[in-house]
Amino acid sequence: MAVKIDKKIKGYSVITPDDKARETAAAAKAALTVAPVESPADNIVHMHERIERPEMLIGSTYKIKSPLVEHAFYVTINDIVLNQDTEHELRRPFEIFINSKSMEHFQWIVALTRIMSAVFRKGGDVTFIVDEMKAVFDPKGGYFKAGGVYMPSLVAELGSIVEDHMKSIGLLHDPEMSVHQRALIAEKRKQFEERSKKNSEVTAAPAQSAALAQSPSAALAPSLSQSEGEGRGGVASDVFVLEADTDTADNGSFPPSATMCHKCNTKALVIMDGCQTCLNCGYSKCG
Repeated sequence: MAVKIDKKIKGYSVITPDDKARETAAAAKAALTVAPVESPADNIVHMHERIERPEMLIGSTYKIKSPLVEHAFYVTINDIVLNQDTEHELRRPFEIFINSKSMEHFQWIVALTRIMSAVFRKGGDVTFIVDEMKAVFDPKGGYFKAGGVYMPSLVAELGSIVEDHMKSIGLLHDPEMSVHQRALIAEKRKQFEERSKKNSEVTAAPAQSAALAQSPSAALAPSLSQSEGEGRGGVASDVFVLEADTDTADNGSFPPSATMCHKCNTKALVIMDGCQTCLNCGYSKCG
């Protein structure tokens, strides 16, 4: 069969049976090759296992009584138990609810609880939500809760409650103090208490002398009181009794004159030997 060539021939080659075999093998290999699937640009890893909410969850309820609001807030955090009755059993937060008589903050409370519950259900490392919430500051100012701990906002205290709950279920752990650090804090507190006791005695002595100077007849009161007590068969007691040191702190075991420590957010910072020292965490400005 004749073939008419309409174009100019620039070159030619002879195709051998081996060349045809190589072309056939290459075509078959290309047909079997599957193009790689491109990963999404955002590189988001989606969970492939869906966890349904059980009929019953275990949880805890916490109370927030803030001076910023009239009524208390009740925070309920429910947990789900994974791998129950096995050596790999874990308890993780699953949902959160906040209830209060105050309707002033109703909208943002509902929004916050839904977002937090969605984060809990997503799984993975959800501890980051604690730091984010505790870093929220109220432009009107914060407040001190029981124990002298400063809370920069209501949301920050909510974050503190979530942190405490995560610690109780083993999701977060407190950095434990060393034995040396605990001994140092105990020594500092003992020194401060001894110094406060001496100061109170020194202050009370001049006051007693002044009272005796103003009323000489009062000097006979102790003996009269003692005689009267013995005559009635009672226990003798002195009239001039030094009052116990009532300079105790409203925030627990720390003195009321203490200022807030920026490290542990507790009103336990006192001046000892010319240096600011925290009686709660052991922080010292002088190192």
